[in-house]
Amino acid sequence: MPQLQKEWFDTWFDTPYYHILYSNRNETEAEVFLTNLMEHLKVKKGASILDLPCGKGRHTLFLAEKGYTLTGADLSSASIAMAQSHAPAGVTFLVHDLRKPAWNESFDYVLNLFTSFGYFETEAEDKAAFTTLSRALKKGGSLVIDFMNVARAVNLMKEEETKTIEGITFHLKRYVQDGYIHKEIRFEADETPYFFTEKVKALTLEDFKGFFTFAGLTLTDVFGSYQLDAYDAVESDRLIMIAKK
Repeated sequence: MPQLQKEWFDTWFDTPYYHILYSNRNETEAEVFLTNLMEHLKVKKGASILDLPCGKGRHTLFLAEKGYTLTGADLSSASIAMAQSHAPAGVTFLVHDLRKPAWNESFDYVLNLFTSFGYFETEAEDKAAFTTLSRALKKGGSLVIDFMNVARAVNLMKEEETKTIEGITFHLKRYVQDGYIHKEIRFEADETPYFFTEKVKALTLEDFKGFFTFAGLTLTDVFGSYQLDAYDAVESDRLIMIAKK
């Protein structure tokens, strides 16, 4: 039987170069958002939270320090290995594909943060992912989806950009095609040329409303920024949605 070709996120996220390119992410901004979110949700100490996908666990570990019970999961084994190397007692990290079911009614809150959805090729895969997110919630629990605001992202898109980080020059090209926002990434490291493409579906609030309904969730809040400002379909930086089971 021929070996299945890996998907872009399965290969790119597992390389050290992905972490180098995105090493300058705004940690303060992320922590402000998480603090605002926990206050808005009135999350009690000890509440169980699933961070999926969690990457290297930066948000998982921040929330664990605040007294919550955290589980972080991600498809990237390299990211999970990094997360586990920093994990204190009581924080669980494991490799898991969002499209596969797990953790039935185990968590008070499930977080899908910083545009970690829209990577899959088919609507069936998207629905499978939403089923996993929903089933992981206890009755009365809340799911948080933090996605880009597509209209603003496309409006402000830099079609060509070059970044040099840790001695590596990344050449980036962005465009919209077939309902996806693409980012082509070219660079050379250790005298070897590399090429990767990120591809995220240009999902709107209406698209997500359909997924929430499918998964048996009720949309309760929509925000447009990490300060939890009101959502504006044209001007907002983010599309942050909270749905209850």
